[in-house]
Amino acid sequence: MKNGQSQHAARDICTKLVYTGATMPNTKRARAQQVRRSITLPPKIAKQVESIAKQRALSDNRVLVELIEQGIEAAQQKEKAFFQLAERFRTASDPEQVKQLGNELGRFVFGE
Repeated sequence: MKNGQSQHAARDICTKLVYTGATMPNTKRARAQQVRRSITLPPKIAKQVESIAKQRALSDNRVLVELIEQGIEAAQQKEKAFFQLAERFRTASDPEQVKQLGNELGRFVFGE
């Protein structure tokens, strides 16, 4: 070593990487938690995904995962809203309210 530096001193100036909050999938169990899928996107959707990824400084894959999660959550909320409306329709006794709720159910199922 130059200028009398010991090997110990040289080791102390090395960069040490520290991961906080990150998990590295180095076990079979950790790798099994994720499933790899291959999908084909229409060009318009692919461009939108790329644009979102670039704006948010994320990978295309991360954007797709987030969009899928949001879509699943939205579908679950829609299903919940439908069953709440169906329950209100089922328990309604006023003919005018039954008609209104029936119309709402029809729009819910068949659209405008």
